[in-house]
Amino acid sequence: MTQAFTTAMRPGQGAMRALWFMALGIALLLAQAITAQARPESFADLAEKVSPSVVNITTATMVEGNAAPFPMLPEGSPFEEFFDRFRNRQGEGTQPRRSSALGSGFVISEDGFVVTNNHVIDGADEISVELFSGRILAARVVGTDPKTDIALLKVESDTPLPFVRFGDSDTARVGDWVLAMGNPLGQGFSASAGIVSARNRALSGTYDDYIQTDAAINRGNSGGPLFNLDGEVVGVNTAILSPTGGSIGIGFSMASNVVRQVVAQLQEFGETRRGWLGVRIQDVTPDVAEAMGLEKAAGALVTDVPEGPAAAAGMLAGDVIISFDGKDVADTRALVRQVGNTEVGKTVRVVVFREGKTQTLRVTLGRREEAEGTAQITQPGGQATPPEEKSLLGVTVQPLDDALRAQLELDSGVSGLVVTNVDEMSEAFEKGLRAGDVITEAGQQKIASIAELEARIAEAREAGRRSILLLVRRAGDPRFVALGIAE
Repeated sequence: MTQAFTTAMRPGQGAMRALWFMALGIALLLAQAITAQARPESFADLAEKVSPSVVNITTATMVEGNAAPFPMLPEGSPFEEFFDRFRNRQGEGTQPRRSSALGSGFVISEDGFVVTNNHVIDGADEISVELFSGRILAARVVGTDPKTDIALLKVESDTPLPFVRFGDSDTARVGDWVLAMGNPLGQGFSASAGIVSARNRALSGTYDDYIQTDAAINRGNSGGPLFNLDGEVVGVNTAILSPTGGSIGIGFSMASNVVRQVVAQLQEFGETRRGWLGVRIQDVTPDVAEAMGLEKAAGALVTDVPEGPAAAAGMLAGDVIISFDGKDVADTRALVRQVGNTEVGKTVRVVVFREGKTQTLRVTLGRREEAEGTAQITQPGGQATPPEEKSLLGVTVQPLDDALRAQLELDSGVSGLVVTNVDEMSEAFEKGLRAGDVITEAGQQKIASIAELEARIAEAREAGRRSILLLVRRAGDPRFVALGIAE
């Protein structure tokens, strides 16, 4: 019986074993597919696919010639006449000469729109685009955006051009493979592979959102595309960080989600049209958050509200913007990008934290490019007798008068306390307060006298605060500083 039973079970066991091996085989195939996707054996197929859309860009500019260096010769020297004749032939080095530069770019539409960096074509008199096939086409500038260093060009072709599309740069993760293509050092079409090293890098621009990569980027790569493995452009290669001028594995590509919006505006209007809120802001630090009674250090603290959309909507200095158009505001950089990406003329809901509670304002955005051309006028006042001084919180202050307003070039309507000295061992010095600064608010209330500052400090202590928030102006620019008030 035992033997018969065992023999009878063997066919079932074989089937189970076959199923198990089949499942194992499928798992191994899936693992291999995943590995292949994460770590390709070759970028050849990708490079072959996207190369036809990548272009070399050559610019020509007429510049004034530099004066040729001539030796100082003693009067009567036999060489004096020779060098005089040479100078005359050269026009003393002032003859215009042609200067050329190289860069990269990529085609984004079959009718010939090309994206590159603004610095590649800035000031150029002539721009030539060399296609992967070797054809050379003249290009014209459609529009530029120096703030993101993006330029849009247009070439004319009698046949449709191969092009690439933008991908979603927000989905790029640190560690993802990327492929940089362009014209490094004028050597022609070239590809280099690497990974996304970091995200959301800022260099110096207001709207910076760079992808950092270790894919080799050198001079001439500027304006070229950074591709993901799907052949989508996730960045525009713009800058490198290097003590030598060559690639050391720290390159920066402007994120495609920024570029795509800029390109769309350049294509439609020939210029950018960014939303404008009309406030000056600073980040909310932990000590500022504590001084204001905020639960966390987030949002954008309004330091000044000049005439503009925010002022018209009732926003005040000291408000903390915690939400803009339905999205939370993480910090000042996030708010600037959110506002800039919003349509000019749109009315948005802005939630602010004011005096311990939230308030919603409706703001109709202006246009930043128009606002940046607005000049501010100061009106200095007259003379007055010097007032008293007093040391508080590590600073020596005195009330602002007409003489000090004239000296500091302040508007006649500005009131507050002038910092005349700062203890170098104090927290105030550590946080950047210096002689000449003007304290206009304390505890989010305007002050004009030393007695008012002392009263605000006393109120903050009675409320259990460990610090007090001061609004400080330097050369007209306001910022908030939180100073400890522990006795």
